[in-house]
Amino acid sequence: MTTRRKLSLLLTATMAAAALAACGAGHASATKTRAVSLVLDFTPNAVHTGIYTAIERGYDRAEGIDLHVIVPSASTDAIRLLETGRVDFAILDIHDLAIARERGQSIAGILPIVQRPLAAVIAAPAYSDPAQLQGKTVGVTGDPSDTAVLDSVVRGSGGDPAKVKTITIGYDAVADLLAGRVAAATAFWNDEGVTLQRRKPGFHVFRVDDYGAPSYPELVVCATDAFLHANPDLARALVRTLVRGYDTVLQDPRAGARALESEVQGLDPTLVTAELAKLEPAFTGPEHRFGVLDVALLRRWAVWERRFGIVKRTPDIATMFDTAFAPR
Repeated sequence: MTTRRKLSLLLTATMAAAALAACGAGHASATKTRAVSLVLDFTPNAVHTGIYTAIERGYDRAEGIDLHVIVPSASTDAIRLLETGRVDFAILDIHDLAIARERGQSIAGILPIVQRPLAAVIAAPAYSDPAQLQGKTVGVTGDPSDTAVLDSVVRGSGGDPAKVKTITIGYDAVADLLAGRVAAATAFWNDEGVTLQRRKPGFHVFRVDDYGAPSYPELVVCATDAFLHANPDLARALVRTLVRGYDTVLQDPRAGARALESEVQGLDPTLVTAELAKLEPAFTGPEHRFGVLDVALLRRWAVWERRFGIVKRTPDIATMFDTAFAPR
């Protein structure tokens, strides 16, 4: 199993309940800090090391906040919790953010966690070029962005996406690829890609930004427009907290891995280390700093997002992202 599914639902529910309870009690129990809640995109893994490092080292409290992390029980939890006001912030996949905005949900991104796509097509050793997947069966999770990723990768290699057969496999890419049930699958290079290379070297990882997609930030910290308008100081405090946490990880990856493993039980330390080594270059953007929102790049991403059908209209970058909280 990948790190996305290692934690049991019982553990997830327990952590979420505890964090939500803490949010409600924060004002009464703390006099110098304010409780702030952040729901993750998935179960904790190497991409979240900066968050747990910030908590372990007290960077949140130094900024006057008490950061509580919530693990979602499903990928749809984050937007629902944001809109109902049960959480303050959430890490969203950029495609989910675009879809939410198109549906009229007033949610904005304020801080990128990674500066390049994590999405990829992972192919069995026999397929060294995406164009070779024409006429073959490729597994997809069923997420709206999967088709765009697959089409972009195949088209970017000179192939015809219409000639690729797809089958919905959910999040079983590792098992299905190892068993030979599919020729390739859409997955994340930092998670399933690392797991497969450790289990059986030879699989080919085709990253979407190597085949025509811009290097968009896959994961973004978001909040509702209303919350950001009412609580700008909290947003700035969270940004400073996370920037400091990820800067620490970039300076000392081993310390970041230890912080994640100490805060989250059940993780495989060797897998965390391998994933983090792959992720490190993705934490910094064109300016070689963590947390920079590159507006010009985001505009290119918006065109790609529309072109490959994830949304029907080109996202409005000016409203979808709020650069007022960017790190200085």
